[in-house]
Amino acid sequence: MKPDYKNWMPKGMVLTAVTLTALFLILFLVFGLSGLVSGKLKTVLFVIFLIGTVIGFFVSLWMALMYRAFSYNGKRQMSKQIIEGIADYVTLPENGKGLDVGCGSGALTIACAKRNPDTSFIGIDRWGKEYASFNLPLCESNAKAEGVSNVSFEKGDANKLNFPDESFDAVTSNYVYHNIPSQSRQDILLETLRVLKKGGTFAIHDIFSKHKYGDMNAFVQKLKDMGYERVELIDTTDGKFMTKFESVWMELSGSALLTGKK
Repeated sequence: MKPDYKNWMPKGMVLTAVTLTALFLILFLVFGLSGLVSGKLKTVLFVIFLIGTVIGFFVSLWMALMYRAFSYNGKRQMSKQIIEGIADYVTLPENGKGLDVGCGSGALTIACAKRNPDTSFIGIDRWGKEYASFNLPLCESNAKAEGVSNVSFEKGDANKLNFPDESFDAVTSNYVYHNIPSQSRQDILLETLRVLKKGGTFAIHDIFSKHKYGDMNAFVQKLKDMGYERVELIDTTDGKFMTKFESVWMELSGSALLTGKK
């Protein structure tokens, strides 16, 4: 039995893009090139359906390349590289507890639990319809396939975690918060760090671009002023998890790892 961590680019989105492109192409051939219509209407339809076909082709190509890059079974395996890279920063004391926010298919939760076998890890997620292939049974199945028993999974909301202050020795997350509509994603980060114990470690990977998060350098300084022992914002597009070129064409520019100790 092998784990199935799915793909961060849902196959359904790729197939939808390809289907729409094919539809535009058919409409272009039927109404833009045939003699079914004529005059100005034919010209308008020719332009509309041609533009739709061209845009659809490039969007479909981009999605297909994303799907290939993020596949756990392909050559690039960027998802696996990112997950294992984040997990390398997570070390818990014996019998410690860790929390993974937005666990998806359970990949990061399980990777951290495997590296810290004498601890326990909880993965939470809302498992929304936009990622319908990610769900609680999938996470549990993947943990079983990996032979990892020190994990559990449950529904949760990153905006308001259902845990008391300082509940965990480590908190993690990967590519989650930038997807959450919010006036201040820095507040979501603070909510995650709220449940981290004094002396605990954190490793949070996301697209920390300014238009999504504001001034992250100021946020790092804010955490230091709050008494955090160590805080680093590490660029992961410089070859650590991906190349600069990959980060641009996959629209992951600004990806960085916020890590440190409370």
